[in-house]
Amino acid sequence: MFYKKVVKRILDLLLALPMLIILFFPLVVVGIIIKLTSKGPVLFTQERYGRNSKPFTLYKFRSMTNKAPVKANSEFDDITSYVTPFGMVIRKTSIDELPQLWNIIKGDMSFIGPRPLAETDSKVLSLRKHNGADQVLPGISGLAQVNGRNNISDEDKAAYDSKYAARVSFRVDMLLTVETFVSVMKRDGIFKEVAAKHEDHLEETHDF
Repeated sequence: MFYKKVVKRILDLLLALPMLIILFFPLVVVGIIIKLTSKGPVLFTQERYGRNSKPFTLYKFRSMTNKAPVKANSEFDDITSYVTPFGMVIRKTSIDELPQLWNIIKGDMSFIGPRPLAETDSKVLSLRKHNGADQVLPGISGLAQVNGRNNISDEDKAAYDSKYAARVSFRVDMLLTVETFVSVMKRDGIFKEVAAKHEDHLEETHDF
């Protein structure tokens, strides 16, 4: 449990702080492009729910138009019709998620953990409360993300989140980090055939 309670937070800070400094000017450039190519604020902010189901403000680069309705991604019939041209680029490369480095530094989030959800995903939030998945910090990526993301059911999302929360370890975090990095580099979405592999790793991995 020492990793979960202490080491994980230290590693988050050791990685997030240098990344924010190194990427500061590129992030400014991204913000300028967003401002010049579409109407609206540079950042998208939304109340999300984190550890112990407590709300916090999540930051992302805005990738959608101001006319986009506020609802879960899975509820859109054609979400691409609401995404700006540059928004499509930063979504495919996951650049839109980089402002969450500030959420990590603040202690709202971790690099790896259950994805922080809004009230529009009330079913998954409720399931997380029941199965203990809300007992860890949410992450930019996590077990459910690399096992289908929005292509799996709410029940499966919550189950993956619970499995991760019960078996947090350095090894699991590193595996999920590598899977996330590779999927972003390939730009082909989240892996669809890693459920069994991750389940095996999670079953045999123990905390420090």
